[in-house]
Amino acid sequence: MFDVELWVSILAVTVRSGTSLLYATLGEVLTERSGILNLGVEGVMIMGAVTGFAATYHSGSAVVGTLVAMVVAALLAAIHAFLTVSLRADQTVSGLALSIFGSGLASFLGQRLGPAGKPLVGLIGPKFARVPLPFLSDLPVLGRSFFRADALTYLLYLLVPLIWFWLYRTRPGLHLRAVGENPRTADAMGVNVTATRYLYTIVGGMLMGLGGAHLSLAYTPGWAEGLTGGRGWIAVAMVIFATWNPLRAVLGALLFGSVTAVQFRLQAAGTTIPASFLGMLPYFFTIVVLVFITWWETFSKRVGAPAALGVPYIREDK
Repeated sequence: MFDVELWVSILAVTVRSGTSLLYATLGEVLTERSGILNLGVEGVMIMGAVTGFAATYHSGSAVVGTLVAMVVAALLAAIHAFLTVSLRADQTVSGLALSIFGSGLASFLGQRLGPAGKPLVGLIGPKFARVPLPFLSDLPVLGRSFFRADALTYLLYLLVPLIWFWLYRTRPGLHLRAVGENPRTADAMGVNVTATRYLYTIVGGMLMGLGGAHLSLAYTPGWAEGLTGGRGWIAVAMVIFATWNPLRAVLGALLFGSVTAVQFRLQAAGTTIPASFLGMLPYFFTIVVLVFITWWETFSKRVGAPAALGVPYIREDK
């Protein structure tokens, strides 16, 4: 028997839990499209979460907190860009260092930023409340699931098609893809490879910071240790699942969100399955789907990765 309320609740949790992941995935898509591999998504996201929440708590404005999260994330991404683009450091090592640094710094700040120096842990400040959209929110099932959300989720509805259009229907998007595929040819065409890689690494970092801010200001308002729960690493995997396409990234985020929603529903129903096993399910299914899609792409001989991904560009080389 079709239980409308059950499906509404599952879809609503799917959308909320997938929003932060989709922000991070879109940020990594833009970064990797420029030829820069950023494995520091987890560190950037959690820094966005803690600084966004701290700024919101002290300013009383979730908008201010979101802007602070984006600025902090942009600074971290700029460090990665400087190391990998200007200094030509190993992108994998730089990204891992950024992830470790961001996670450690977020833990440090979370224990010391608060009223009169008290920890932020457990505090709940201002947040993005869910706001139903007129008419759309009255649609059966989908209306209550997709159109009774927070402002950051609605912003994402606009960003996904906008980023797709930018990548595949504009000249700057063509330049971005050219830099990721063949930076030498792009340079010969007059495209500034260094500036392009800096720009999209930083913009990608800002989107990762938005994902972190959504976690601490909308999804689970407040701050707690390990708030991101490994979503940054899943975002890196989702980029491969999406084959560097923003629209396919939506499917990956919804997949992760749906498994999370089912997990919560089973726990609420009092299942005898251990909670630790249920908590593992979203990550397990992410790995399974990633393995399958990688096998399928290889089998069908369709390669989506930018050809110059992870390769530093040295203009002086002949």
